[in-house]
Amino acid sequence: MTLPRFLIAAPSSGSGKTLVTCGILQALVNRGLKVASFKCGPDYIDPMFHSRVIGTRSKNLDAFFVDDDTLRYLFSRTASENDISVIEGVMGFYDGNSVLSMEASSHDVSRKLDAPVVLLINAKGASISNLATLKGFLGFTENNIRGVIFNQMSQKVFDMIAPEVEKMGIRPIGYVPKVSHLVLESRHLGLVLPNEIEELREKLNQLAEVLEESLDIDALIDLASSAPEMEAKAPEIRRLDRPVRVGLAQDDVFCFTYEDNVEIMRSMGAEIVEFSPLNDEHLPDVDAIVLSGGYPELHASKLCANKSMMKDIREHIAAGMPCLAECGGFMYLHDRLEDADGNMHDACGVIRGEVRNTGKLSRFGYITVSSDDPGSVLRDGPVKGHEFHYWDSDNCGDSWKAVKTNGKEYMCMHEEGGLVAGYPHLYFYSNPDVPYNFLRKALAYREG
Repeated sequence: MTLPRFLIAAPSSGSGKTLVTCGILQALVNRGLKVASFKCGPDYIDPMFHSRVIGTRSKNLDAFFVDDDTLRYLFSRTASENDISVIEGVMGFYDGNSVLSMEASSHDVSRKLDAPVVLLINAKGASISNLATLKGFLGFTENNIRGVIFNQMSQKVFDMIAPEVEKMGIRPIGYVPKVSHLVLESRHLGLVLPNEIEELREKLNQLAEVLEESLDIDALIDLASSAPEMEAKAPEIRRLDRPVRVGLAQDDVFCFTYEDNVEIMRSMGAEIVEFSPLNDEHLPDVDAIVLSGGYPELHASKLCANKSMMKDIREHIAAGMPCLAECGGFMYLHDRLEDADGNMHDACGVIRGEVRNTGKLSRFGYITVSSDDPGSVLRDGPVKGHEFHYWDSDNCGDSWKAVKTNGKEYMCMHEEGGLVAGYPHLYFYSNPDVPYNFLRKALAYREG
């Protein structure tokens, strides 16, 4: 299968990957191409931004979460419906899931997908030293680096450096001038309000116009087309013998949802019914609830004033309706929730305890979670996920054991009856039996 693709990587975080990737995506869309975008790693924010503002099909690619065959399948499934795919790397190009590992790095993903790599080097404050950086990355280990872009560089400097880049055997794709008036604020990537979308689209269109002048977009398209053909094997997915309806919370609060998690539930026979705990008065007619992560602390006043919705959720869970609540959804289920201004609010009252702002990241990173309970959704094996949160609970649960990539272990999650709630964000394709077992609980609830 021919799937044009390339990956944008950088020597480190803070090099401008997200801004330049967004500008390139917009430039390709403006050329009339059907574009798919992907983000290496577990970050659900950039894909959400790409989908909402740029309008691309956007997904995650994480070599820690899934095996090689599944990684290629998840990529090819979306890429095959589009003309070109752009993959944004994570952290530094070679940085993996531990200090001295390249596992799950952008380099790892590029090799497993046979994707040509464009290295983005932040050239601010340097000239010929940028060539030393490039040479170091080219020679560090075998890689797919085929081109380079210099960020925050002038045309004059680029014109002098480009011939030296060509002597290294790769393509000088171009430069990005200083565009401070077009830089995306960090909050925009995680919190795109409806009234901001048009403003952000205008900003990205301006950036795309700049990049059409300073980058060789045709060279990027050629590079993508040089990627070899790819074969992908779909993982085995079990299907329910009868359909179920799953209520998926989707609004300005609950927006951190892996699209692949939604798609695998659909493939198993679930009808996904979106609802808003923020705006709707009552739950829809469903057999299970999924409360994803998001920003309950930013909307706590309105969210916790919606007493009829919280009453519905509390009573349905008490009656046995399966509920999967992750991070922000887990926070919402507590007795009390602290908002971003330090005010406490009475919340759903399903989980005894309260959540407060700790001012620092808690238990950040990849985990593998497991359970010995024969009635658990994990009864057929562990599932992988990650944690990323500043608010913490005084009652995180102890139903599951979490193991970090450095070997550290701790207990987490509440699992009782149909309730599965805790801080970890789970990635269903790391073990498809987990969503299947959750949907089986939904079916049993519907029929019982």
